[in-house]
Amino acid sequence: DTLVFVLDGSLRSVPMSVLYDGERYLIENYSITLTPGLQLIAPRPLQQQGLETIAAGLAEPRHGFSALENVGTELARIENTVPSQVLLNEAFTSDALREKVEALPYPVVHLATHGQFSSRAEDTFILAWDRPLNVNEISSILRTGDQNRQAPIELLIMSACQTAAGDDRAALGLAGVAVRAGARSTIASLWNLDDASGALLVGNLYDQLVNPDTSKAEALRQAQLTLLNNPDYRAPYFWAALVLVGNWL
Repeated sequence: DTLVFVLDGSLRSVPMSVLYDGERYLIENYSITLTPGLQLIAPRPLQQQGLETIAAGLAEPRHGFSALENVGTELARIENTVPSQVLLNEAFTSDALREKVEALPYPVVHLATHGQFSSRAEDTFILAWDRPLNVNEISSILRTGDQNRQAPIELLIMSACQTAAGDDRAALGLAGVAVRAGARSTIASLWNLDDASGALLVGNLYDQLVNPDTSKAEALRQAQLTLLNNPDYRAPYFWAALVLVGNWL
C-alpha cells in the first residue's frame, strides 16, 4: 500500500505523487514517502503517543517576506482538531519556540511560516517573528526538547516553506533537519504552497492523522486526494507540494 522512494539527482525535486499513467496519478493508488537511504530509524506509529502539537506560525509580513493570510486559520484548525499549544505572529519568537519545545514533550511540531530548504545549511532557514532561524538553530531547539522526553519528536511539519529552486539535493536537506533534530519524520513542501489551498490541505491532514488506523503516509495521501477531487484544486500545483521524508507509519 505504500511506496518508499530513494531518489537521486533531479528526481529529488519531483513529487512522486504526480507520476501519471494517462488516467490516474500515482497518489490515487499508493501512499508515498521518501527516504535518503535504506537504513531507517525503527518505525513507530504516531498514534501510539497521541497527537499533541506545538504549532507556530507567521500570518503577518516580516523581514521582507509577504503575509501568509491563511496561517491563522490553519493554526486554529489544528487547535480545534488536536490538543495544541499555539504561537502566532509576535508570540512566535525563537526563544518562545525553544521554551515550548523544552517544556512540552509533544510528538508533533508544526511550523507554518516562510522558509527555505537547501542542501547547503547556510541557505536553509525558517522565519520566526524576531529573526530567521537557520537549520542548526532549528535542530538545536528540537534536539534540546528531545532530551526532556521519553520518545523523540515523531513528526516535524513545515507547511509554508519551500526547498531551494534548482537544488536537486534539497529533499536531503529536509531529511537532514529531521535527523539532526532526532525527529522520525518530516513533512515539508517542494515549492511555495498556495496560501488558501495549503491551509485546507493541512487541515485535511490533521483530520486524517487523528484516525488511529491511519499511517502518516496514508494521512498525507488522503489529504491530498481531498484537494485532487475538488475541481478548484485538482491541479498538482495545489496538492502535490507536500512530501513525507522518513518514517511513514
